[in-house]
Amino acid sequence: MKKLSAALFCTVLLFSAAGCGFQNELRNLVSAGDPQVQEEASLAPRVYMDEIRGTVKDFTGNHLFIQKDETTYDFDVSQADLECQGGIITGDMINVIYEGRLNGTDTSTVKALKVVDSYHNKTELKEKKTYGQVQGLTENTITLKSRSGKVASYPITGTEQYYQNGIRAGSWVYLHFRGNFGEPLSDDPNLLNARHLKVLSVSDIDPMKVPEPTPTPAPQDQKEQQKEQQLRGVIRGVNMNTLQVSPVHSDTVLKLDMSSVPCHFSGGLSSGSHVKITYTGKFNGTSTEGISILGITGEIPEQLKKSGVSFTVSGEITSSTANTITILSYDGMSLTFLTDTASNSSTGGLLTGSNVKLTFNPADSRASNIYTCLKIEDA
Repeated sequence: MKKLSAALFCTVLLFSAAGCGFQNELRNLVSAGDPQVQEEASLAPRVYMDEIRGTVKDFTGNHLFIQKDETTYDFDVSQADLECQGGIITGDMINVIYEGRLNGTDTSTVKALKVVDSYHNKTELKEKKTYGQVQGLTENTITLKSRSGKVASYPITGTEQYYQNGIRAGSWVYLHFRGNFGEPLSDDPNLLNARHLKVLSVSDIDPMKVPEPTPTPAPQDQKEQQKEQQLRGVIRGVNMNTLQVSPVHSDTVLKLDMSSVPCHFSGGLSSGSHVKITYTGKFNGTSTEGISILGITGEIPEQLKKSGVSFTVSGEITSSTANTITILSYDGMSLTFLTDTASNSSTGGLLTGSNVKLTFNPADSRASNIYTCLKIEDA
C-alpha cells in the first residue's frame, strides 16, 4: 500500500509542474491523504518543469539551438523525445519542455524532456520558391546556383521531382521549400546553408504539372522495335544525369542518361526504390544498347503497402535523441529519422559511428524534414 501511494504521489507531482492549478490540487491531495504520504511528500525534492518557445536556428541531431528575444539557447536534447510533426526547420517556432530551472542562457542546469511543435504559433511557415542552375544531383542533394551567384545544396530525400526536359548540369529548375537559410557554413558569402530547410518539390516547369503516367500504346502494325515497352528496375544510385538502375531480379547495373528524357520521381531518388523505364527497341538484358529511353517514372509512395516500401538511405550515425537518430548520408547530407516504431536488425546498437541502412516511406514526411523509419539494418 505504501509503494502504491508513493507511486500515485510521484505521478501527480510530475503533472503538477504544468501549472499553478496542479500545484494547488497536489497540496489539497496531500493534506487530505494519509500521514505516510504527507511524510514522504515533505522529504521528496520538488520537481520543476517549464518550457521555452523559440525560433529554430540550428540542429545537430542531439543539440538544438533556438532563439528567443534575440537570445540564443543551446539545448542538449540527447535524452529528449522529438515530437514535431512539422520537423525541425530553420525559422520555425518550436517548444522545448525541460526539467529544472533555467538560469539565463545556461542550459546545463536543466534536462530537456520533449521538443514539440509550437502550439502558440498561429502562423505556418510560408512556402517559398527559388530558381537556380543545377550544379550537382545525388540521391539526397541537389546543388543550385542562383542568378545572383548564391550556391546551396538542398536536402531532397523523399522529395517529388519532375524534369519534363530531362536533368543535367546547367539545367534551370524551380525549387519550392519552407524555412529560412541557416547560419553561414563558411566565410564565403555566396555559400548558403540550406541543411535544415524542407524542400517540397523540384521541377524544370512551374507550376509543376505531371502528365498522365500511362503512355499511348503504339499501333499494332508498327515494327517490333518501334513499340513502346516498359522495364521495371531498382535504383542503385544517381550522379547528376546518370541514373544507375538494375532490372528487377537482376544484379546487372544499367546506366541511364536522364539528360534529355522526361523523368518523374514522386518519392525522390532513393536507393532501393523502383522505377518504370519506357523505351523502344529490343532490350538485351545487360545494357542499353539497341534501345531508346523515352521516359523514367518512379513509384508513388502513397500507393504502396508497408511491406512494399523500399526507399532507403544509408549512412553513419552521428548523433541521437530518445527516439531519433541522425545520420550523415554517403553523399554528405545530415538526415534525422524517428526510430521508436522501426524494426531493428542492425548489430551496432544504434551507437554513434555505426553504419546503417534505413527504410522509410516518403509519403509520411511530405511536410517534415524528420523521416519515419520503418526498418533499420546494417549498411
